[in-house]
Amino acid sequence: MKKVITYGTYDLLHYGHIRLLERAKELGDYLIVGVTADDFDKARGKINVQQSLSERIEAVRKTGIADEIIAEEYEGQKIDDIIKYNVDIFTVGTDWVGYFDYLKEYCEVVYLPRTEGVSSSEIREKKRNLNLGIVGNSPFLHKVINEGQYVNGLCISGMYTDNRSRFEKKVTNLVDSYEDLLSVSDAIYVHAMPAQHYELTKKAILAGKHVLCESPIALKKAECEELFELAAEHGVQLIEALKTAYSLAFHRLLLMVKGGKIGDIISVDAVCTSLKDYEELERKEWGSLWNSMAGWGPTALLPIFQLLGTEYTSCELTGRYIDDDHTFDIFAKAAFGFPKALASMKVGNGVKSEGELIISGTKGYIYVPAPWWKTDYFEIRYENPADNKRYFYQLEGEGIRNELVAFNKCVEFGKPDYYITRNVSVAIAQVMEMFEDKDKVRII
Repeated sequence: MKKVITYGTYDLLHYGHIRLLERAKELGDYLIVGVTADDFDKARGKINVQQSLSERIEAVRKTGIADEIIAEEYEGQKIDDIIKYNVDIFTVGTDWVGYFDYLKEYCEVVYLPRTEGVSSSEIREKKRNLNLGIVGNSPFLHKVINEGQYVNGLCISGMYTDNRSRFEKKVTNLVDSYEDLLSVSDAIYVHAMPAQHYELTKKAILAGKHVLCESPIALKKAECEELFELAAEHGVQLIEALKTAYSLAFHRLLLMVKGGKIGDIISVDAVCTSLKDYEELERKEWGSLWNSMAGWGPTALLPIFQLLGTEYTSCELTGRYIDDDHTFDIFAKAAFGFPKALASMKVGNGVKSEGELIISGTKGYIYVPAPWWKTDYFEIRYENPADNKRYFYQLEGEGIRNELVAFNKCVEFGKPDYYITRNVSVAIAQVMEMFEDKDKVRII
């Protein structure tokens, strides 16, 4: 019996997929189809997949062409599978000509012609066509614009900024007003100063636009809750743009912790800092910078609230300010008490420390080295070092690309984001509000 094996994502299974499978089956007597797992696709940078692994496997099964279906989960698995299943022929489409020639050492390699004019990418492009407008002044937005080109069905419709000279050389579709941006966009990405987030987001929602707002969404709990209520009333999506939440490594870390890998969680400690030379800036320029709590606070609070919940029993805040009026903090610290756990965060925009994340449990702990908010690697450590495990995941575009894809999916399917839930966003806004009340902050 001649065995044939082929691999693919098979997202939104279409006629082209079916014809390729039929041609593969004609090469032998028994066809094995490898369907790439979600994590493997993401690790390869293929992040626009619409269907889950189980849905894609079921779609292939329903064709009745495959004799056996397996999941492809890691780099190098093709060689293992060819040996394991005693495969005679490996086959894929001609768009991969030459790429898999290394497998000729193990079996015959055949490149089959694909059906012209049909692809999952084209189908996804037609299904989703989101015009995203951008508002803000930060150089960071160059990264957002660049990453947006990798997301199927998303188009940067325009940009409104008070700093045209910073963007006019690379951004061709600058508009003259926020109203002009709203008129040409289906959704808005807000990355202005934190104090402007509430008004800009509210205006977009009232205009019927979906909003991806840089964290924090608002600096007051009531304002954040109001924006979510308005979004629900107007049938649009409001998502918090906190790119760490969308990185594959961080998401897998959360799943492992919640799955009991380190036992019960006793403590979460997060540090996020960066240096800034304020002596070179005049005081009037401070208003154009993000301070420590607004700039780093949401990132440091993310693992605390996602792992321990938002119902803390105590919160002690400390701040170090650069001015006598206590308006601009260069360092902030928060200590939280939960019913059965503790948490702490240290953030600095002008103070430098080791930016690590440590999650302590009753069986072991997770260590994420600096900068943990851009992690592609973490360790689970136990009492016996022989039991320690290391995990590596590809991080594309600092998580921005994944964030844009997740936002696009929320808009397409009309469902709220599950990476950052509403209660976490509201809890972040509440901490921002408490920190603004200097009676609740220990000033050093």
